[in-house]
Amino acid sequence: MVKVTKEAALAYHRDGRPGKIEVKPTKPYHTQTDLSLAYSPGVAFPCLEIQAEANDVYKYTDKGNLVAVISNGTAVLGLGDIGAMSGKPVMEGKGLLFKIYGGIDVFDIEVAEKDPEKFCEAVERIAPTFGGINLEDIKAPECFYIEERLKKTLDIPVMHDDQHGTAIISAAGLLNALEVAGKDISKVKIVVNGAGAAAISCTKLYVALGAKKENIVMLDSKGVITTNREKLTPQKALFATTRTDVNTLEEAMKGADVFLGLSKGNVLSQDMVRSMADKPIVFALANPVPEISYEDAIASRPDVLMSTGRSDYPNQINNVIGFPYIFRGALDVHAKAINEEMKLAAVKAIADLAKQPVPDVVNEVYHVTDLTFGPKYFIPKPVDPRLITEVSAAVAKAAIESGVARTPITDWDNYKQNLLQLLGQETAFTRKLHDTARLHPQKVVFAEGGHATMMKAAVQAKQEGICIPILLGNPDRLNRLAARLKLDLSGVEIIDMRADQEQGRRATFAKHLAEKRARQGYTFEEAYDKMYERNYFGMSLVENGYADAFITGLYTKYSNTIKVAKEVIGIRPEYKAFGTMHLLNTKKGIYYIADTLINRHPDENTLTDIAKLSAHTVKFFNDEPVIAMLSYSNFGTDDIGSPLKVHNAVEQMQKEFPDLAIDGEMQVNFALNKELRDDKYPFSRLKGKNVNTLVFPNMSSANCSYKLLQELDQDCEIIGPIQMGLNKAIHFTDFESSVNDVVNITAVAVIDAYVEKVKNNL
Repeated sequence: MVKVTKEAALAYHRDGRPGKIEVKPTKPYHTQTDLSLAYSPGVAFPCLEIQAEANDVYKYTDKGNLVAVISNGTAVLGLGDIGAMSGKPVMEGKGLLFKIYGGIDVFDIEVAEKDPEKFCEAVERIAPTFGGINLEDIKAPECFYIEERLKKTLDIPVMHDDQHGTAIISAAGLLNALEVAGKDISKVKIVVNGAGAAAISCTKLYVALGAKKENIVMLDSKGVITTNREKLTPQKALFATTRTDVNTLEEAMKGADVFLGLSKGNVLSQDMVRSMADKPIVFALANPVPEISYEDAIASRPDVLMSTGRSDYPNQINNVIGFPYIFRGALDVHAKAINEEMKLAAVKAIADLAKQPVPDVVNEVYHVTDLTFGPKYFIPKPVDPRLITEVSAAVAKAAIESGVARTPITDWDNYKQNLLQLLGQETAFTRKLHDTARLHPQKVVFAEGGHATMMKAAVQAKQEGICIPILLGNPDRLNRLAARLKLDLSGVEIIDMRADQEQGRRATFAKHLAEKRARQGYTFEEAYDKMYERNYFGMSLVENGYADAFITGLYTKYSNTIKVAKEVIGIRPEYKAFGTMHLLNTKKGIYYIADTLINRHPDENTLTDIAKLSAHTVKFFNDEPVIAMLSYSNFGTDDIGSPLKVHNAVEQMQKEFPDLAIDGEMQVNFALNKELRDDKYPFSRLKGKNVNTLVFPNMSSANCSYKLLQELDQDCEIIGPIQMGLNKAIHFTDFESSVNDVVNITAVAVIDAYVEKVKNNL
């Protein structure tokens, strides 16, 4: 776990803009018309619509995506009753989590009121603002009364996350831990150490899932809660035991199957864990110090199934796995409440998710490759991107089926796609790429079959129906890697290019290459030797019709790959150069950036080819090219060096393509700012148009620009490099590429290969 110092934490909250959240407009506001629509007089119209039909508030305002995080600061984290204002950083932090994980807007509301009646009155008066209310850090027993009253008086979802968030996540973990241990929830003996809001809620949910009250022993600071104890709160009385043979935690732990700790650190000893039943389940959830450390628990019982609230150990019980997605599902159907059916649906969705193959992004974050359902992984990780679709959809369905939804969902596939797009996990653009590729899957050769990223991408692309993958590499090595990564290679062809004598393809490919390059001094023997290299052999598979497309680049230097591509595949006859493009999918739209990889110092003829290829590629993506050719000067203000090359390339392009929207040379700010460009240079062929294609004067500027944008804007999706100008669908990646990057390039390669087939058959 990263060590957090006081100085670092204070600087994080103080430096730059104080705090962690802000409010941003979602509609245009730059013109007088915009402001007239946003406020007076235009705002009157939605006001009257809402007056006529109250539920239209969800149509015309942010209510349906707005949650209040409300606290009186009486039980803040491990700090206790520090007051409403002192708890504000925590509430802002909760708002941050709602936004980044669920795409939900939050106002944090700190109420300086400890009296439950007055607190509820304050919340009830502001409730019309919100689509849901998350109660936070309110001490027991008042929190029980507050939540119950607000659930009765308000017609929007209300949830005290300290109770139910922990309950939902730990219940999902318990179901799976019991499955791993081979135990029946109705028969296990459960010890609950702690009797606060979270402990009571957890235990209630366990009972709802099948645990028997008579098998539960609950303890508070005074020891075992028994029926003969005086002055029990109603909540504690629910779980008071009739047993007279247990008074202490040590006595309760003997023979227990499950320990749930929501108390304080270091109260559970190794001897107590040793006294538990076989395959004991220990949820030590006190934070930051658990009731027993992970190391001590494992040392005392190697067969223990262990969870803590900490991120540096397996099976973290973390509320962020639940609350953003529970509220997301509730908000999306305009639910009137979060009821028991919705909570149970969340439990089951979270539990089921842990049994499915783990996405690569999760393995990357935790620097592992082998997360599979079992003792060390029975709860999904907080970064799992599937939580928003699986949990939110389950909660929304339960709301509809239980009758608390105002607005039903009918198209669940579309709903899940919208959720993915909401958080940028998947965009409409990449979904369209994948959908298009799935219509005509092609045979794709993956050069570095023994690279974990490429193997995962090939398997994922196959599972999604994007392509028919072929992996290059030694079968034994690849199968061992697949076993280690828990990947299913059934249906994936493996070609060992070093043991291809039986097929005879190496000799055939060498003969073809030697004949093709005879004028460049190639001999058969030289070509035959080159066929031992993955790029030569793999590209030859495509060139000779054994496959349709080829993906490479995770190992190989670009300079070598480019050389091989020119020799084996060749540049299209209408061009003298080929290039690459990156697509930047931004909030302002899609931008096409060229040439990012191939031509280091292009002359004007190469720049002309790049511009032609860019126009062709933009049309390939069903977009209309509007091209700015860039430099550090505008329209001839500098007549030497790269500006002159760009200027001459533009002149050539405008002669050849009089109807193409292309101009330059120009600085990038003039290219992207239509008003500035049109005012200063009204003669431009781009007048009135929004530029979507940027051709840079050299590879250095293009490469630096897209990588700079990638680092500065984490919401900017980058797809590429996309090859332009080779005779076949040969596409490149680089060593930084993720699995999703390779899958996206595979989709492009499949579409590229299919389009070429269609052209050749016309």
